[in-house]
Amino acid sequence: MTDLLAELGGVARRSAILAVVDRAELESAVATGLVVRDVRGLYALPEVDQARLAAARLNGVLSLTSAALAHGWAVKTVPDRPHVTVSRGRKVDPGQSFAHVHRAELRPDQVVDGRTDVETTLEQCLRALPYDEALAVADSARREGVGNSVFESLADRVKGPGAPQVRRVCRRSTGQAANPFESVLRAIAEDVPGLRLEPQVGIGDGDFYVRPDLVDVRLRVVVEADSFEWHGGRAALASDCRRYNMMVVNGWIVLRFPYEDVMFHPEDVRRVLVAVVAHAELLREVLLRGRPAA
Repeated sequence: MTDLLAELGGVARRSAILAVVDRAELESAVATGLVVRDVRGLYALPEVDQARLAAARLNGVLSLTSAALAHGWAVKTVPDRPHVTVSRGRKVDPGQSFAHVHRAELRPDQVVDGRTDVETTLEQCLRALPYDEALAVADSARREGVGNSVFESLADRVKGPGAPQVRRVCRRSTGQAANPFESVLRAIAEDVPGLRLEPQVGIGDGDFYVRPDLVDVRLRVVVEADSFEWHGGRAALASDCRRYNMMVVNGWIVLRFPYEDVMFHPEDVRRVLVAVVAHAELLREVLLRGRPAA
């Protein structure tokens, strides 16, 4: 259960969890403390709940990815220790090891329920995190209802170090990505020349219609974030096999990447994507040459 929740980004809605495990397993995990349920009905790893205690001990507020988790946004990696922001004049024992301490002077309106507010949390994450992690946070914020106006306002006003990345993430983020796994895969693909993957694009018609994780319509390339957790039974496996076969026979190149490669070996994933672009471009050229003149 903890592995599943980590893969979902550290925090998830009940419906997302029950798509993979049964209700009894979820309730057992809550009863034994493996999973924590908050007042909003979200389920999280215990570290997310414990972060609030760390912030209180330091008389600070949760920030960065710890604040993102407190808002109910999934992240690529749950921090090993909570991120806590304290005022610049606050004395903190240099030997403390239970939190990552940051210093900043926050206005009262930038703090809500012991964490940085929505826009401040977004700005901190999008400015300071690596691009793939920042995109995962922004995608999740959109899934959880943060409106486009917030992103537009942030992109318009942001200045200083990290501002170009903030604007890029605001522009490229989408609530269509199901989880950080898909967000990180899309982030890797964005740096591949000639590849333009978009999430949840419907392809096919009639008896053949699917919505893969990521699609490049021009190259007819489908890229799937493939997790064993989501294919638990024989029926699910058979359904997936039929789905992938139908995409292939209808002229789509289908790539499937496991969670471990995307999260821990991005260069391997990128090399495959670069190769598939070259392959797809060659196929397009051959097909175009074979078409009769109009």
